[in-house]
Amino acid sequence: MPGSDDPKTLVRGPVTQVDASTIGSAADHRALPSTPDHYELGEVLGRGGMGEVVLARDPRIGRDVAIKRMLIADPEGDLAARFLREARIQARLDHPAIVPVHELGYDASGRPFFVMKRLAGTTLLEVLGARQTTNRLLRALAEVCLAIELAHARGVVHRDLKPANIMLGDYGEVYILDWGVARELDAAGEVHQTVEPVSSPGTTQLGTLLGTPGYAAPEQVRGEPVGIAADIYSLGAIMFEILAGESLHPRDTAAAVASTLVAPTIAPSARALRRTIAPELDAACLAALAADPKLRPTARALADRIQLYLDGDRDVEQRRRLATEHVARAREILAGGDPEQRATAVYEAGQAVALDPESQPARTLLMTLLVEPPREFPAPLVADLQMVEDELATREARGAMFTLATYFLFLPLMIWVGIADIGQVAAVFSLVALWIGYTLIVTRTKRRFILPILAFNITTMVLMSRLVGPFVVVPGLVVAFSVVSVQQAMLGRPYLVAGAGIVALLIPIVLELAGVFERTWHTTNGAFSIQPSALRLGSTEGAIFLVACNIAVVVVTTLLSDKVAAQRRHAQQRLAIQAWHLRNMLPADAPQPTFVSGPVARV
Repeated sequence: MPGSDDPKTLVRGPVTQVDASTIGSAADHRALPSTPDHYELGEVLGRGGMGEVVLARDPRIGRDVAIKRMLIADPEGDLAARFLREARIQARLDHPAIVPVHELGYDASGRPFFVMKRLAGTTLLEVLGARQTTNRLLRALAEVCLAIELAHARGVVHRDLKPANIMLGDYGEVYILDWGVARELDAAGEVHQTVEPVSSPGTTQLGTLLGTPGYAAPEQVRGEPVGIAADIYSLGAIMFEILAGESLHPRDTAAAVASTLVAPTIAPSARALRRTIAPELDAACLAALAADPKLRPTARALADRIQLYLDGDRDVEQRRRLATEHVARAREILAGGDPEQRATAVYEAGQAVALDPESQPARTLLMTLLVEPPREFPAPLVADLQMVEDELATREARGAMFTLATYFLFLPLMIWVGIADIGQVAAVFSLVALWIGYTLIVTRTKRRFILPILAFNITTMVLMSRLVGPFVVVPGLVVAFSVVSVQQAMLGRPYLVAGAGIVALLIPIVLELAGVFERTWHTTNGAFSIQPSALRLGSTEGAIFLVACNIAVVVVTTLLSDKVAAQRRHAQQRLAIQAWHLRNMLPADAPQPTFVSGPVARV
């Protein structure tokens, strides 16, 4: 745009171009009407080092606008020219993604101002933090690219493109903000700039690095003359952040400058290893971030590549090549034999299938990994299985707690039968109460311990033998406790559980034969009699008590067995459902998954 940067005349109405012929004398602006005479001013929307943006209403046509004005009254030198240059550049770029300028000039205090469309929406920076869908952000970026292409065609370089300077409107609009450091290209297609130490991150100031570290191109950071390729690099950095979910360079100013100079070009897929990034987008972003400005595409070319992807265009050959590479990496990982890397192998195989669903090697490898359990469980899987075990421990402990509480239902019946030794009865119920306390601890800590379980089983059986003798009720209780023990802590240790039950049955008999305990059973003339030492069972009430005890043992054992069977059935059904889902997800010629009907390992 030819002409001087010394604006001195108020320009009314839509502005498309301003040149020297529109500018009057230096003193004319003091006689012009002030801004409040034309607009009803509202709240301050934002304030920077040199200016502020104020919400206003234009009563002449009844619309809300935004007025950007300098904070300095009657500025000297070229400060006003620099300020109004932003308005003149925006006014030249008549694109839906560039905020239109309605009016510019000076107010009665000599402060330059310009009036813009009032925007409503959120910046791309805020949207990135909220993790919006990638395709929506890519569509917005494609529109930004086309607007920047228009600016480049008009000989303007923005020089400060970043997520904070892109606004997504409430109704689908996209706007490029802050053209304050934008400049026109010279005859050589370049803009010359001066670089001094950067004072603060995320800001752009006159006299400092013109641009934002982390988004500015390497040549821009070095202070070299920049052309339209500098904006392309900034667009590539924004695209990188959309795809990878993190910024290309560190947020810290000094670190961002160093990273830009040392490693300006990074593929999003190389940073976001656990994020699925389409190879077409990955390649487009990598091209925009080329260290050599001459190798970067135009803004329109970048927009076209993004739009082609959004329209469903795919590079089939590239995807097949990448799928083959993923399969090779997965097989290499499996050949290494490190169980901790199995999850990475599954991820690589999944990526291969996602890139090329028709690849038989990729499908076969993925299904093999999904169906066949690993020989050795990696630590993360062990941790997940332990969480499942802990949850089971909690549920089982609650069930055991209620089962043990039923013991106290027999206390009134024992009193009715007749208690011969209150100490032995108290010992039994004290032990049961102690065991209920232990199960409560298990529900809180989700940890089970083998030795306490075995000790409780044996001790309980010995004490119960004093109530009813070692040959009545006690064997049934041993069976019930064996079921509980296996269910709670000793799955896969049947011999240990059986051994503990046998010991629990033999100890009271041996102690009675050795004379340590009073004999509760006798054989006389071929007759076998039982006389417990703690209860009086030699009556009809005693017979009723024994029948009730045996019924309780049958009911409790049946309920426990049913619970175990139900859990097993539920687990088998879940495996069968998962296998059915996999069979229906895959093509007909893919290997069909099955499920393992038994435990594959113990944690």
